[in-house]
Amino acid sequence: MKSDDREVRAGYRLPLLPLRDIIVFPHMVVPLFVGRDKSLSALEDAMSGDKQILLAAQRRAKTDEPSEEDIFAIGTVGHIIQLLRFPKGPVKVLVEGRARARIRGFSQVDPFFVCDVEDVEETDDDAVEIQALMRSVQDVFEDYVKLNTRIPPEMLVSVRTIDEPGRLSDTIVAHVALKLKDKQELLETPSPAKRLERLGELMQGEIEIRQVEKKLRTRVKKQMEKQQKEYYLNEQMQAIQKELGDRDEFKNELNDLESKIKSKKMSKEAKERCLKELKKLKQMSPMSAEATVVRNYLDWVIALPWEDKTEDRHDINEAERILEAEHYGLKKVKERILEYLAVQSLVPRQRGPILCLVGPPGVGKTSLARSIAHATNRKFVRQSLGGVRDEAEIRGHRRTYIGALPGKIIQSLKKVGSQNPVFLLDEIDKMSMDFRGDPASALLEVLDPEQNNTFNDHYLDLDYDLSDTMFITTANQQHAIPLPLQDRLEIIELPGYTEWEKVAIAKQYLIPKQAENNGVKDIDVTWNDDALTAIIHRYTREAGVRNLEREIATVCRKIAKEWLAKGRIVGSKFDVQVEVLPTWLGTEKYRENRREKDDEIGLANGLAVTMFGGDLLSAEVTIVPGKGKLTLTGKLGEVMQESAQAAMSYLRSRAGTFGLSNDFQNKIDVHVHFPEGAIPKDGPSAGITMATAMASALLRIPVRQNIAMTGEVTLRGRVLPIGGLKEKILAAHRAGVTTVLFPDDNQKDIKDVPEAVLAAMVVIPVKHMDEVLRHALAHPQPEEFLREPSLVVDWRIVETMPPDDPRDAH
Repeated sequence: MKSDDREVRAGYRLPLLPLRDIIVFPHMVVPLFVGRDKSLSALEDAMSGDKQILLAAQRRAKTDEPSEEDIFAIGTVGHIIQLLRFPKGPVKVLVEGRARARIRGFSQVDPFFVCDVEDVEETDDDAVEIQALMRSVQDVFEDYVKLNTRIPPEMLVSVRTIDEPGRLSDTIVAHVALKLKDKQELLETPSPAKRLERLGELMQGEIEIRQVEKKLRTRVKKQMEKQQKEYYLNEQMQAIQKELGDRDEFKNELNDLESKIKSKKMSKEAKERCLKELKKLKQMSPMSAEATVVRNYLDWVIALPWEDKTEDRHDINEAERILEAEHYGLKKVKERILEYLAVQSLVPRQRGPILCLVGPPGVGKTSLARSIAHATNRKFVRQSLGGVRDEAEIRGHRRTYIGALPGKIIQSLKKVGSQNPVFLLDEIDKMSMDFRGDPASALLEVLDPEQNNTFNDHYLDLDYDLSDTMFITTANQQHAIPLPLQDRLEIIELPGYTEWEKVAIAKQYLIPKQAENNGVKDIDVTWNDDALTAIIHRYTREAGVRNLEREIATVCRKIAKEWLAKGRIVGSKFDVQVEVLPTWLGTEKYRENRREKDDEIGLANGLAVTMFGGDLLSAEVTIVPGKGKLTLTGKLGEVMQESAQAAMSYLRSRAGTFGLSNDFQNKIDVHVHFPEGAIPKDGPSAGITMATAMASALLRIPVRQNIAMTGEVTLRGRVLPIGGLKEKILAAHRAGVTTVLFPDDNQKDIKDVPEAVLAAMVVIPVKHMDEVLRHALAHPQPEEFLREPSLVVDWRIVETMPPDDPRDAH
């Protein structure tokens, strides 16, 4: 069976036109736009001959330069009816499909494809079956046309007149929206019966999809009509109710809002804005989205505590009792709160202070803010700022955004229900910034007493008075707070607790708390002070008491376990002694720094302060033959290295007084080392320690090991003041040091040192490095030392001395 009058040819050559995203079937007339160079050359070749060209589809439409493997083997022989060339752009060609053809090979690739092709002969099928398939396909196509408005009804008449099965399938498939692979499958099927059967299946699937789409469109249309109908009915009901004077539920809600606005104490600006928004709300449909936005806005404004305040406690003695009962130490903060309460009782309209508690973790900054709220009889609200990077977290979003809300400041005030709470802004040094804004800059208005009486939240767009709120901020590091923000804060530093303070806190607060939490409250447990001290030094290393509380909780759990193992014996006693700590807490985690017992050459005890408290810092100096090199090790910072150089310059400038030759430094190398080299060390306060150790090594005079020192040294030998004196003296006392040398300008800080420590030690203020050396070096005549020039030390002789026997030199 043939599809037309053409004779089937066994083999011939035709130029190839690769097609993208389109299949051309026999009897199909289709316009094509051709722009690729190879395709244009193939058209030119066809036009110069019999206008025959092979039309075959590409496997991937995105391929611009297809190869032989990228083209389907079955295509359609086409006849060029018309070719139009445009001045710019592709060529438009009108082609008609004539017959199916198979590519047997490519005889030419460049400048265009030329293929060896042969016609695909259609097979003869059963006539009765063909007639049945033709009628079935025509009926299915009729159903398809009814669902697809793009196909004109006249096409049905044309299809009904076709009596050839092959032509019928090729004509219908051109009008059905199918995938490229399905159309190629139909093109490659030589049997008209199979083509009709497959085409019917594909059309049936498309009909089902079209029917579902039609149902969805009908449903959406009905829903839209329903909404419009409801809108018109609501409008009619409102008009009828307006005529009848009835009040529906929405009217009642509006009236409730109006009564709340009029009875609520708020600023004049806020009341006017609320009434204006309410008037706007009355003219809206209750179902509209804008009405919901306005209603939420009014709810927020009405719920805010505009003038709702708690009465401050003016009893200074009672406030002091509460602060002392809940926190140990922290005198500066407590004094500042009591001062505020005293002034508040005299000047009622005083603005609240803005305090910033700066200190290491675990010293009680957050819990202290709760105690301040308790002492002042105010409500307490806390907002953590750690990780906040969006300015809208502070000032809110504008109402134009979907789901907009006020900032955390306004939200917290609504939650607490008071205009004058104690507001804790925790971890203010942990904020960051990105493209959404800088929250630290937004806090400038909140934390400025001169501006926060007119704080403007983006959502409210109203001035809100924050001047009665007592803001307290906390931070671990002051340098991480932006300078403009620091300028608005009253910074109070909370140093780490001392050993005595930790013992007192453990006995008064931590032990009772953990005994109750771990069920040993009714068991007779005796805590020895030495055991608590051992836990503090050997099992924790912190400025606060968090890890101390964990270790105490561990001991309580061990006691509970042992008590249960013994059979709950009533009257059992447990003594927490130093000896049992390894059994309950395991191996000691930290080593205590202790002074050396014997005086040594080149070894001096310095004092340092860290975030964990004070510590003993030993400086070792050794002298070896060399050419004047000064080596510094122990992971020292730049400031500490410069202090070592200044100390060395001071010693060189006093060479004559020390009895050293003027060029002694050219014959030796000096190595200064601080043990525990993995720990970074920096700061100028070890200057006199390094100078003393260098002088001892150079003069071969031992340093007294019962002496520790701290102070910055200058090139002229003056001793300058340092910080952290209290912590350093306590560290010296723990290490067994009996005498501490400190700068004379730091005498004002001695009052902070516990009296019990001062009674057990000798503290000596010094002004000059000469005083330090007289006290620190074990010289036989300290009073005469450095007053007259001593014997000149010849370093040529010292070079021959054994380096490992420094005491023999003395």
